[in-house]
Amino acid sequence: MGFNLEAHMPGLVARVTCEVGQEVEENQELVVLNCMKTEISCLSPKPGRVKEIMVAEWDEMDVGIPMIKLEEL
Repeated sequence: MGFNLEAHMPGLVARVTCEVGQEVEENQELVVLNCMKTEISCLSPKPGRVKEIMVAEWDEMDVGIPMIKLEEL
């Protein structure tokens, strides 16, 4: 079973801080969005393994756009 990390606000992707195959913990930073010159961390909602990274630096995000696909451990 899998789940996605979605953008919770509009902005630009400043950094992707995870890699495919990496195991992540709940509340671990996976993506950093830049919104009006403020960096906002996007955190994993629960533990999992990164299955796919669907964004790159400078991609424009809007609310609800999936950024990272994760699979449950």
